[in-house]
Amino acid sequence: MNREDLRSWLALLRLPGIGPVTLLPWLADGQDVRELLNNPPAGIPERLRRLLQHPDWRTVDQDMEWLDQPDNHLLPVTDPRYPAQLKTIPDPPTALFVHGDPGVLSTPQIAMVGSRNPSAGGARTAHDFARHFASCGLAVTSGLAMGIDAACHQGALAANSITIAVMGTGLDRVYPASNRELAHQIVDRGALVAEFPPGTPPHPGNFPRRNRIIAGLSLGTLVVEAALKSGSLITAQQALEQSREVFAIPGSIHNPLARGCHLLIRQGAKLVETANDVLEELAPALSKLLERENDPPHRDHAQPPRLLDNEYQQLLEIMGFDPISADSIIEQTGMAPETVSSMLLLLEMDGQVSSEPGGRFTRNRKSA
Repeated sequence: MNREDLRSWLALLRLPGIGPVTLLPWLADGQDVRELLNNPPAGIPERLRRLLQHPDWRTVDQDMEWLDQPDNHLLPVTDPRYPAQLKTIPDPPTALFVHGDPGVLSTPQIAMVGSRNPSAGGARTAHDFARHFASCGLAVTSGLAMGIDAACHQGALAANSITIAVMGTGLDRVYPASNRELAHQIVDRGALVAEFPPGTPPHPGNFPRRNRIIAGLSLGTLVVEAALKSGSLITAQQALEQSREVFAIPGSIHNPLARGCHLLIRQGAKLVETANDVLEELAPALSKLLERENDPPHRDHAQPPRLLDNEYQQLLEIMGFDPISADSIIEQTGMAPETVSSMLLLLEMDGQVSSEPGGRFTRNRKSA
């Protein structure tokens, strides 16, 4: 995209009081953004016409300075890098500001949210679940808030894997400021994302809006700990409205931070006790994603699938091509049983292994 197109997009995004509900129908008609500014659609209110024809170019130029910095990107909804998963929600953002690698936004993701003031056990559970998901090839997406959000990001980073933070501010600000170092670590392994332009402060109304993006980027949303009035329940509700899976971890009936999760479970959320419960539920959706990504001409079949890091390759080499039990794989790899179980599940969905009667698995020839 050339600089004039970028400036035109930024001008649209800076129009006061005009959001995706207004802009997306205009853009759906194939309207060129520069043409939209020069010749607004017929029949629109005069106020909108004036705004389109007289953008705040001074602020736009400041935004361009931000985009000129390393690893800063703008992904309009028409950009091929804009995540396809997010386009399917009822109200996708007109554009995304990204600091980091925009390519990670198309990675299969699990959203994890919860209390800003979790129990020690809740934070530990969030960290461990996130690490497990990340080790199995899922990107972990959350909101960079204190508490559960931070624990989820840290768990994914502990697995040296991708994590994505969707922010309720401009990307030149980190809120809360105490998570600034965590934000830097996330950029090294994934991305910070926002629909708000640089300079946007942490206004309370921004965070419910960003929650729909957390849910929309992901195959499902897991709530770890949440009180009855937690913002995490908003994310869960938005996930349901987007036809995404919702999961909740139960807790003690005496713990106020478990009541939001219990409410979600009563309303139909999937009760989960292990990370594998989530992976098994997401298997059909994840399999479809992998199929789409692995179909020619999108995949060179001479290369291993994207999910296969060194641990996956090690597991396949140990398997050979004769049927082998999961217990034998666990013994030879030294990996935890739940880790091997998840890896085998993902490899089977990716067509690399097949399950056999008696709890044994066989490596398929195409994975050689």
